[in-house]
Amino acid sequence: MSLKMVVNLQGIVTPRSDRPFGELEVREGVAIVVEAGKIKAIAPEEELLKQFPDAERIDGEKCWAFPGFVDPHTHPVFAKTREEEFEMRIEGRSYEEIAAAGGGIRNSVRALRKTSFDELVELTYWRVREFLDYGTTTIEAKSGYGLSLEDEIKSLRVLKHVASLLPITIVPTFLGAHEIPDEYRSRREAYIDLLIKEMIPRVAEEKLAVFCDVFTEKDVFSVKESEQILIAAKDYGLIPKLHADELSPLGGAELAARVRAISADHLVQISDQGILAMKEADVIPVLLPGTTFFLGKPQYAPARKMIAAGLPIALATDYNPGSSFTQNMSLITSIACTQMKVRPAEALWAATLGAARAIARDKELGSLEVGKKADIALHRVPNYLYIPYHYGMNHVCKVLKEGRVVVEK
Repeated sequence: MSLKMVVNLQGIVTPRSDRPFGELEVREGVAIVVEAGKIKAIAPEEELLKQFPDAERIDGEKCWAFPGFVDPHTHPVFAKTREEEFEMRIEGRSYEEIAAAGGGIRNSVRALRKTSFDELVELTYWRVREFLDYGTTTIEAKSGYGLSLEDEIKSLRVLKHVASLLPITIVPTFLGAHEIPDEYRSRREAYIDLLIKEMIPRVAEEKLAVFCDVFTEKDVFSVKESEQILIAAKDYGLIPKLHADELSPLGGAELAARVRAISADHLVQISDQGILAMKEADVIPVLLPGTTFFLGKPQYAPARKMIAAGLPIALATDYNPGSSFTQNMSLITSIACTQMKVRPAEALWAATLGAARAIARDKELGSLEVGKKADIALHRVPNYLYIPYHYGMNHVCKVLKEGRVVVEK
């Protein structure tokens, strides 16, 4: 089988599975050998050139090689953007007020239901393609703007189809419990029955999702309702995830621990008891500082408190049309550093290996180690500190997915 070798690198920067959270390995003057889409060797370039003289050369352009970003919380399947709500927030209306008036998630639901499968594929394709441009090689992607059996299935099928068209890993999540749709506002119990008795079984039957997520929040799904939905999902083989403790301290983190969720996300209002419960249950906290920033809220998730408690964090964009409209993971690391006091090495760890852990893919993704997939982002930077430091920029010069160049600038 043909070999490829990434040469002419400044070096590599990567977390390692055998090292603590936040510790990066930095090696200069090395090359990377790829065989069958996986990393075969990382060693001094001169040594590998002698050992593999016939390997196809990929020019690293004196860039630093990092693992491709892993984005463990995104919502790319929607019909239209919501920039008018952005202006409303600037004028003083809160996210919660806009949602209560029929905007927010339900606004997106009404639009998606009118949009055909083919139109959604076209829209989603280009949004997901842009993740690659910013050095992200894996995303977790949620449904959640359909909120009916037909439209949730349609959304998940869109993700499956787009995954077959693009050189990016898409890990699908069923988020039928994203909101109570318009037609069920006065009979929420009937919608929960629909989720449990029809939607979850159908998603599982068609193998359209790996995870089941619930928006556990005041005026959305209570802790009791969320637990009921997630236990039903587990019975059908779906792994629990939660939107937890974002807008109010409901105890979503504690629920994540009880149901053995793989992650709890947002966590702006998490309690000390919630941090301890997640630590004991090995639940990954996925922090979304871009959402807090974009909503203009003053309080961010207590990342330093989590890290001090021995709870390694993950970072994600929360890419969605309402509360965080960006695919730029480098920008997310900048916000994490400046607003949550996450150190640059910790932020890059959380955006790669930590994020891979939050979607149960850390055995194959998230770091540059022998045996893992050769998902590599080459950044034209002088050192790793520069990525969050030179904020809002795209430093990517090349992206490799399983050893194949898929972005070149």
